[in-house]
Amino acid sequence: MVERRFPNPKELLPLMQFKKPELDGKKRRLQGALTIDDLRTIAKRRTPKAAFDYTDGSAEGEISLKRARQAFQDIEFHPSILRDVSKLDTTTQILGGTSTMPFGIAPTGFTRLMQTEGEIAGAGAAAAAGIPFTLSTLGTSSIEAVKAANPTGRNWFQLYVMRQREISYGLVERAAAAGFDTLMFTVDTPIAGARLRDKRNGFSIPPQLTAGTIINAIPRPWWWYDFLTTPPLEFASLSSTGGTVGELLDSAMDPSIDFDDLAFIRSMWPGKIVIKGVQNLEDSKRLADLGVDGILLSNHGGRQLDRAPIPFHLLPDVAREVGGDVEVMVDTGIMDGADIVASLALGAKFTLIGRAYLYGLMAGGRAGVDRTIAILSEQIVRTMKLLEVASIEELTPAHVTQLQRLAPRAVSAQTAAVAEQAASRPAKGTASSAGARKAPTRKPAASTPAVAKAAAKKVEATPADA
Repeated sequence: MVERRFPNPKELLPLMQFKKPELDGKKRRLQGALTIDDLRTIAKRRTPKAAFDYTDGSAEGEISLKRARQAFQDIEFHPSILRDVSKLDTTTQILGGTSTMPFGIAPTGFTRLMQTEGEIAGAGAAAAAGIPFTLSTLGTSSIEAVKAANPTGRNWFQLYVMRQREISYGLVERAAAAGFDTLMFTVDTPIAGARLRDKRNGFSIPPQLTAGTIINAIPRPWWWYDFLTTPPLEFASLSSTGGTVGELLDSAMDPSIDFDDLAFIRSMWPGKIVIKGVQNLEDSKRLADLGVDGILLSNHGGRQLDRAPIPFHLLPDVAREVGGDVEVMVDTGIMDGADIVASLALGAKFTLIGRAYLYGLMAGGRAGVDRTIAILSEQIVRTMKLLEVASIEELTPAHVTQLQRLAPRAVSAQTAAVAEQAASRPAKGTASSAGARKAPTRKPAASTPAVAKAAAKKVEATPADA
């Protein structure tokens, strides 16, 4: 039988230590965010629907994004035992420099639309954390402003080759002059994807006041106060080129871009060059043969082609085939530090975060971006220690199994033969040397053998247990 006694007041006192209340609303919100999903919830509450949906949404039925996130959940980790992980090293070498964590901030357009501090908050947070920051061609802070916000850190620039090539050439020259060390040459945007959320919301740049936006703004006056009392929203690096925002956006995507454009831009750029938006093994091999410094496996966060390949699923084969020749990176769908650890184990040299960064920005400006980086960093450290690996270099494919949810249907021999025949046709618009500097000519886009072969091999994916 349990023996009972009167409570001793002296024993109760240590239990009655109340936590000091946090009066700063922003700090209180961010301290309560333990995951990127928590930051997303805060961001959705504090941001007008059109701006939030521009960030949160993707193309068509948003299948590519859903599959990418599901792929990271469909893994199994395999920890070791009795390894000393009292000291952990998360630093990594990428593209000729150091990053304190194996992730950087991806390029995002219209960033000040989400929260007025925009890219300056992202660049400052990246500088403080010792990770790279990538500025988009469609960024709302200029190349020079980002350099000022991150003067000694690593700045990368993402390039769209625009219809007016001279504009793109000028951006390349400005980024080089500002000391940006890496150029991301984007190859997955011949046209814009169908962002249906934006169409349904009547989304525009700059935002237009309508009855709907006014009603939606009533519980979010701080966003409109920031928007209306700060400089106008514009593509800061393009502000001197003329044209409306809509005209510049339309001109940013050109279906005639080809390998000659890559060769010419590469001849202009003095630093490292990464090809962003690679989505099959054949193109990865070709780019490795051309001697590029890195490739970024990406389907543009699901914002271009819906039902596109899942970058995380492409990663093992691409890393195995070309990882010794180029630095392979991956993005799309990363919402947890464990996603990053799994990517590293399967061969990625580095990862990039886009939405996760923007959720933090919308949740709390610069402090919110700091919180995003802190959450992912804590998750990386915890996952590595539980796997019992003490450094990035110790992660191997033996630590991760990708579980199968979707399986391809069989392709008939006749269909396969047609695909092989189509893939063997010579491609137009290819450069004999990626380093030869010559004025590119404007011509219709043409399929490469890799693209044709990938298209022919595309099959309808169905649940494996269906």
